[in-house]
Amino acid sequence: MGLEIERRFIVINNQWEDMIENSMQIKQGYLSNSIHGWTVRVRTTNQNSLLTLKATAGKISRHEFEYAIPLEDAEELLNLTNWQITKIRHTLHVHNTEWVIDCFTDKNQPLIIAEVELSSIEEQCLIPNWCGKEISTEKALSNAYLAEHPISQWSPEFKSKFGIR
Repeated sequence: MGLEIERRFIVINNQWEDMIENSMQIKQGYLSNSIHGWTVRVRTTNQNSLLTLKATAGKISRHEFEYAIPLEDAEELLNLTNWQITKIRHTLHVHNTEWVIDCFTDKNQPLIIAEVELSSIEEQCLIPNWCGKEISTEKALSNAYLAEHPISQWSPEFKSKFGIR
């Protein structure tokens, strides 16, 4: 891995739903969460279990190191975490580019975020019409922040800042 470069957007309508190619349930918990340092995450899906380390590298890039771990270890680590999120991730292709749509559940419902990974910071991509406000640099909408501060606890004014109802 090494470096993750991605752009993120609030999803504003459901026009993407007919393009879904794959879907998976995701549960992730945070063992360590620092805005200015490293975030350590454990994730389980219906396909694998991962331990991930991330740290800011630039405006839309992060250092990312990800390792497969046994499911039993992942479940035990999840039980030890204080901050968790759950979501359904949908994968689709738009203009020959892979996008993921994360539909958050539980305390972060009805938040829906679209992400596209880029191969470089300079890479351009066409933004679909179901993408609203770009939130690539919004720390308050990072998964780690949402795990600790779910949108169900946000004020209506703070939600509206990001176009969330």
